[in-house]
Amino acid sequence: MSYPPQHPHTSELSATTSVQLNHTAVYARDRRLSAEFIAVILGLKVGAPFGPFLPVDLGNGVTLDYYEKTDAPIQSQHYAFLVPDEQFDAMVARLEAVGVTYYADPSHTEPGRINRLFGGRGAYFADPDGHNMEIMTRPYVRP
Repeated sequence: MSYPPQHPHTSELSATTSVQLNHTAVYARDRRLSAEFIAVILGLKVGAPFGPFLPVDLGNGVTLDYYEKTDAPIQSQHYAFLVPDEQFDAMVARLEAVGVTYYADPSHTEPGRINRLFGGRGAYFADPDGHNMEIMTRPYVRP
C-alpha cells in the first residue's frame, strides 16, 4: 500500500468540504476530578454524564469527553486551547490559586513564566493525569 492511500471518492471532495473535530476522549484516573480541573482553569462548566463520558464543552462545537481509565497507565497527551487574550491572566491566576505550576515551554523547563509566541501569550501546565495542557492567545503561524 502506498502512502497516502488513495480514497476512491477523492475526486468528489471539493474546496468547500469542511472537516471539524467534534469531540475527543481524554483518559483520566478520575474523570470528575480531571474534567472539573480543566473546566475551572478555562472558566467553563462540566456537562452531564453521557454514557461513560463526562464532557467539557469548549464552546466551539468541540467537547473533551473525560473517560475513566483505571486498568493501565495513562499516556500523556497534549491539548492546546486558543483562549481570549482578555481571559488569559485570569486563567493563569486560577492555576496559581490551585497551586499548579505553569511554564513558558512544552518541556516544562521555564516555571512561572509565559511565552509570547506569534504576538500572543501562552503557557503550559499539567493536568491531574499528566496531560500537557496549553493555553495560548494567538494560533501558531504555520508555513
